[in-house]
Amino acid sequence: MNFSRWLKKIHIRRTSQICFLLLFLFLFRKTDYPGKEIIDYPVNLFFCWNPFIALSVMLISKTLMIIFLPVIFVIVLTLIFGRVFCSWICPMGSLLDIFQRVMPAKPVKKIAFPEIKNHIMIVSLIGAFFGLQLAGYIDPFAILFRGLAFVIDPVLNISVTGFFDYLYLNAPEWLSGISEPIYQFLKKTLLPYQRAIFVTTSISFVILLSIFLFEMLERRLWCKKICPLGALLSFISRFSLFRRLPKKVCSTCKNCEPQCRMGAFDDQGYHIDNQCSRCLECYQICPQNRVKFSFSFFHKKGMTPNISRRHFVGSTIIGAALPFINAVDAQHKIPHPYLLRPPGALKENRFQDVCIRCGECMKVCITNALQPTLFETGWTGLFSPKLVPRLGYCEFNCNLCGQVCPTGAIQRLSRDQKHHIVIGKAVFDKNRCLPYAKHTPCIVCEEHCPVYNKAIHYKTVVVKDMNGHDTEIKQPYVVEDRCIGCGICENKCPLPGEAAIRVRVSNL
Repeated sequence: MNFSRWLKKIHIRRTSQICFLLLFLFLFRKTDYPGKEIIDYPVNLFFCWNPFIALSVMLISKTLMIIFLPVIFVIVLTLIFGRVFCSWICPMGSLLDIFQRVMPAKPVKKIAFPEIKNHIMIVSLIGAFFGLQLAGYIDPFAILFRGLAFVIDPVLNISVTGFFDYLYLNAPEWLSGISEPIYQFLKKTLLPYQRAIFVTTSISFVILLSIFLFEMLERRLWCKKICPLGALLSFISRFSLFRRLPKKVCSTCKNCEPQCRMGAFDDQGYHIDNQCSRCLECYQICPQNRVKFSFSFFHKKGMTPNISRRHFVGSTIIGAALPFINAVDAQHKIPHPYLLRPPGALKENRFQDVCIRCGECMKVCITNALQPTLFETGWTGLFSPKLVPRLGYCEFNCNLCGQVCPTGAIQRLSRDQKHHIVIGKAVFDKNRCLPYAKHTPCIVCEEHCPVYNKAIHYKTVVVKDMNGHDTEIKQPYVVEDRCIGCGICENKCPLPGEAAIRVRVSNL
């Protein structure tokens, strides 16, 4: 059966790319505060049907997880049609194709960049099996989402808002009457709910930018030689049914080989089916109409191993060794006293195992309290979420982070459950707290405490004022059994710089 002529006529591949890219961007925008308790859209869909993420998380947790059920769709699609995900669905691939049109690389240009995607995949999966989660650092969806959430979205918000603020303050009144409805429309559709600022933005930006700069060196260099998701799909597509004919480039033409975006031809001109992403470009440019794609159940020529036996053994050894090296290193680390995880997060070691550093929880946090970590827990904790109360507090009635987490690293909590989850414990620094240090009245922390019956109380004491006279003052203190560590007290503390009350990890 031959579908390629039909596929060419209606340009279905580009249509598919546009639709899935728009879906990704739509879900990205919906990973935001919706004005109510429940997010109505499956905003973590692209992570839940990612075979590389699913396999990594299930290997490290040693558990089959129903949240990754959509992966079956991608696997079945790959077994039937081959590596079509990369050229038809993947939003990173679609953006690279758009970038290629703007900043094209020479079609025949190939650089001596080693193909390391298979090594990365094996090291990651073997490492996950032995207890080290690496998938979040190298998965294309995680890289793309972090780059958009930490860099592109804030910059877009600041730029657009700044432009319209300038018009509002400086433009004639008639122009403001036009610009204001446009701005309100953009706020409802394009802009995030709030202006968010994140740490590690430069790191996330450099990683994402590097992938696009690779495109200037060689077309789809990331997809061909680095992407671990592509490596896994390439392995699965070895058993696919939808294949290209003829298997070797024509001796009189060879037009398709230098134009192939995936470099799916070996040195002898044979087509490598498991490297091919079924973009159909070779069919479209074939001057003699000899190229076609059809289902074949028996044809096996043109298949090459994804990796040599020696390299497989080497990558396996590295993947197995890294978790043990990291475990030895972790034994000498002192737990960080202010590393607060989101409400509902699993225990620290388990949390780091299951969290894929996608940034969904940080994107959806309505107070911008969740921030990516740097090296508080070593390099393996990079990009995992932490609560920074001085930047924002954990809203008492909010449970959005658990709703968007694609792996269960942050458990989904009801509002009542959330009210009783302990993130940390607040502790006063009496050398800075105004009622203690300067005998100045201040009970801001007590006023903002959202816990029923209050976790911060105060006692009235008699102290000497600046003139030596006796005066009554209210000195706040923490009722530990009631404190959940939401951080609003630290956030609202009126002192500049470090707050006089800070939330610490409760088990230290």
